Amino acid sequence: MHMLNLGILAHVDAGKTSLTERLLHAAGVIDEIGSVDAGSTRTDSLALERQRGITIKSAVVSFPLDGVTVNLIDTPGHPDFIAEVERVLGVLDGVVLVVSAVEGVQAQTRVLMRTLRRLGIPTLLFVNKIDRRGARYEDVLRSAAERLAVPTVPMGTATGLGTPGARFVPALGPAALEALADRDDTLLSAYVEGTVTDDLLRAALVAQTRQALVHPVYAGSAVTGAGTDALLAGIRELLPPADGDPGGPVSGTVFKVERGPAGEKIAYARMFTGTLRVRDRIPFGEPGTEGKVTAISVFDHGTDVVRDEVPAGRIARLWGLADVRIGDALGAPRGAGGHFFSPPTLETVVLPGPDVDRRDLHLALTRLAEQDPLIGLRHDEVRQEISVSLYGEVQKEVVQATLADEYGLDVGFRETTPLCVERPAGTGAAVEFNKKDPNPFLATVGLRVDPAPVGAGVAFRLEVELGSMPYAFFKAVEDTVRETLGQGLYGWRVTDCTVTLTHCGYSPRQSHAHQGFDKSMSSTGADFRGLTPLVLVEALRRAGTRVHEPMHRFRIEAPADTLGALLPVLAAAGAVTRTTETRRSLCVLHGTVPAARVHGLEQRLPGLTRGEGELESAFDHYAPVRNGAVPRRPRTDHNPLNRREYLLNVTRRVGG
Repeated sequence: MHMLNLGILAHVDAGKTSLTERLLHAAGVIDEIGSVDAGSTRTDSLALERQRGITIKSAVVSFPLDGVTVNLIDTPGHPDFIAEVERVLGVLDGVVLVVSAVEGVQAQTRVLMRTLRRLGIPTLLFVNKIDRRGARYEDVLRSAAERLAVPTVPMGTATGLGTPGARFVPALGPAALEALADRDDTLLSAYVEGTVTDDLLRAALVAQTRQALVHPVYAGSAVTGAGTDALLAGIRELLPPADGDPGGPVSGTVFKVERGPAGEKIAYARMFTGTLRVRDRIPFGEPGTEGKVTAISVFDHGTDVVRDEVPAGRIARLWGLADVRIGDALGAPRGAGGHFFSPPTLETVVLPGPDVDRRDLHLALTRLAEQDPLIGLRHDEVRQEISVSLYGEVQKEVVQATLADEYGLDVGFRETTPLCVERPAGTGAAVEFNKKDPNPFLATVGLRVDPAPVGAGVAFRLEVELGSMPYAFFKAVEDTVRETLGQGLYGWRVTDCTVTLTHCGYSPRQSHAHQGFDKSMSSTGADFRGLTPLVLVEALRRAGTRVHEPMHRFRIEAPADTLGALLPVLAAAGAVTRTTETRRSLCVLHGTVPAARVHGLEQRLPGLTRGEGELESAFDHYAPVRNGAVPRRPRTDHNPLNRREYLLNVTRRVGG
């Protein structure tokens, strides 16, 4: 049986989950359609999802479709949960992108389509809610072509818009022929000669859709079921089935991790090649890491079924991989990975309630971070605080509710702040020599810090011979350099620099007759790990660092007559408008704004634009902080900026 791993994507509230329910009902998997409002849908299993009527975690459910087993993945639509969408994209064969017939193309629709186009994922569009008052079809088609900037193929017409009797009538019209002929020379020749046949047109449609060259557009209503039969037929015919050789080397990707009733890890994985079996030992994640698969279940007819193996093309739940993380490759890696969306740019401190045990909170947050690798945890042992990085305020509410519902922990948060970075302003070098005051460590370390191009990250280089001391000491220096750069002169992560080891030295292993190793006279890795932060921060002091804050690019669409009220607010928020264009009665602004001000703009925009304004924003770059005091971040290490304090904590003795 053929397999198809299908994603359902959309802007929040466009009807993804309702469409999922309708497709499952049409396929005979469920007898009764669940309601988002009533909290009875199959894929929204979290209590908070049912309460708020939004999807937070991706969910997998399977149904048969004319000889094809479809694994349907319902994904979040709110931009705060874009990390969930990111993980799913890498395992999909095709996508249905849902657009509301009432609201039309929205900000998140554009973000998703840009990513789908970049990844070349075949995509069908479904214009939902044609039965709602204010529904439009032709306007949405034009908007999709204009605002999504993709070639579309109308797959029929919509009648009775805005009424319970609204219907979708499948038909390929002249617009379809024109769109397809532009990309198919054979079809174009037949068009010119007047010899186009339905078979030729259909073959071109299938080929171009599977290559993501065109995007067929269907319409209907998930509530009434209108148009869903046509959509199912399109899914079956136009989207490519999963490929992969079941007899090849085992290769898969983990896109979701959850905990079972006993606290065990369960990994959701898509297999691309090979066949994975129970009791197989499989390498995953970092080199040298492997685990034994103790159980497997695959998705079939709306549920998951225990199996002894999972072949290429399928999605499975795997038990036994205790150290597995989201994004890990199983078996042979498929190539370079990486994020499709930007990392979080905001941070907040979690404040435990009066009866919350900090150890329980630490464990709960660690498990949440396992399920969402783009949520970073930062532990401040001195202040006994934990910070989490986030995409937005809604995500903060979800973390709060999840801790309360699943772990019984009552927490609050401090005000959300932007996550800044530091970059070296120049070049700086420092060195401390073994057995020379004020160095209390049995090690010589010299480091030079040089600025690197934006986006280069951190590189570690050697200007000394690799054989001049044991490799373990080099490794200790490099690992400590990377760890120390997590907190620069102002407490932010230091990036875009090259750190070069310029000096090194050590005390060889010393021992006494008939006795063991004399640690007090011999260098150990601890000496290099202890000295490196002092040398590195001194080099950073001499180089100087500049704090850069995250900047978002924005697109605001608003009535032209509201610009007088909007522009001063943008200026006060530190936004820089790059371009302005007018489209009839609307004005579209493009520019950049500090990430810290985006939430405030989102709150004020409806009042400034009579509720008609639309803001789309995403991380763009880091820019030097220019206004006000340079933001600082409390340190969570032993503070090598204060030598006396550092040595007291690290060695319990003071040198110099």
